[in-house]
Amino acid sequence: MKTVLMASVVTATALLAVGPVSAQEKPGFKDTPMLPGGQWHVHDADRPTPIVVAPAATPGGAPADAVVLFDGRSLDAWKPDRIAWPIANGALTIPSRAKSGGENNLVSKQSFGDVQMHLEFRSPNPPTKSSQDRGNSGIWFMQRYELQILDGYQNPTYADGTVGAVYGWKPPLVNAARRPGEWQTYDIVFERPRFAADGSLVRPAYVTALLNGVLVQNHQAMLGTTIWRKVASYAAHADAAPIQLQDHDSPVSFRNIWVRPLTEAAIAQDLKKDGK
Repeated sequence: MKTVLMASVVTATALLAVGPVSAQEKPGFKDTPMLPGGQWHVHDADRPTPIVVAPAATPGGAPADAVVLFDGRSLDAWKPDRIAWPIANGALTIPSRAKSGGENNLVSKQSFGDVQMHLEFRSPNPPTKSSQDRGNSGIWFMQRYELQILDGYQNPTYADGTVGAVYGWKPPLVNAARRPGEWQTYDIVFERPRFAADGSLVRPAYVTALLNGVLVQNHQAMLGTTIWRKVASYAAHADAAPIQLQDHDSPVSFRNIWVRPLTEAAIAQDLKKDGK
């Protein structure tokens, strides 16, 4: 009996030595080296864990914390410059200029800064035009910074104007366009520019974009407000502004549009790393 009792004591002592005994105690370590920045140890038990976000039930669907801008039924999240974009079969389509009477962009009612965005688009089929007149539209973050939409399938045009381009600045890394008439997906992370109190630029806008699951822009710095046939430049503006879908007089269709506003904390860490 004495031998069994001694063995039990030894076993209990060993368990205490190798790990926590309370189910409430978070796993981790405090005796590991400090990570750069001096706030957390490697595998720190006290480091805050990520919040839980329920993903969508199907690929491309909106996660639980997303702002749904178009669900296939309503344009309540948008305001057109002139007339409403028609909805049919769960998709909205840019109306002709003959109907709208002129340029008729679609502008979100809500303003955003740093966002993750998902959007699906379809170029008209059969194509009737070429180059920049074929399936042309664009996503304008903060109504200033354009990521190009174009029918890029066997459609020669200038490199910084094809689908996946930061328009007028950076061509896409590859051409991942599908055939006209097929639905295509954009998954984008946009980081707004940062300005000092005097209006000077502290950090440019950045964009990361995947077209049809293929990386086309990799944390690419943007030159400034998109301007046709001119070099983009920055002018100070508010921290949040609407997202705009461009009317370029081509019947491009859209569906399943949502965004996730990103927290300032993650971007602040990047600013700290940049020494800003």
